[in-house]
Amino acid sequence: MKIFLIGYMGSGKSHIGKRLAERIEQEFIDFDEEIEKMENSRISEIFRQKGEIYFRKLERKVLERMLKLDQQAVISLGGGTPCYGDNMELIKNSDDVVSFYLKLNVQTLTERLQAEKEHRPVISHLENEEKLEEFIRKHLFERGFYYNQSDHIINCDSKISEEIIEMIQQKLG
Repeated sequence: MKIFLIGYMGSGKSHIGKRLAERIEQEFIDFDEEIEKMENSRISEIFRQKGEIYFRKLERKVLERMLKLDQQAVISLGGGTPCYGDNMELIKNSDDVVSFYLKLNVQTLTERLQAEKEHRPVISHLENEEKLEEFIRKHLFERGFYYNQSDHIINCDSKISEEIIEMIQQKLG
């Protein structure tokens, strides 16, 4: 089985994914790192040099490769991956995949992302926290349709990593 962690940027997909994979003794795959390896370039550079459409097509190729893996793994997807084309349908229709949406409120995401804005190409241009919050609110509204199709929704507000991992493990059985 492959475990896909879905959620907005800054929701903790990579952080939780690494620890969950250790706990259940599976490989951890960071989707964004796979894209960077494939292109031999940082995601911010791919966006800047080749644009978002190129990036989304690349994302689809990597998603298809992840779904064909013959091994168990915990995979943290990119924040936008489930929201483009029919990527979420592809994930949902895969027999050996279970998906978890790591859900956080707008305020928590804004706090987390404000601190790392420069490293996030999609939000690096936003001048202040108010603009960032507005952007996140709009994005979450648009992406919620896709995120909420996950097999399980884990409300991560006010929870530490350990609690989130335990909740995921309970759902896995």
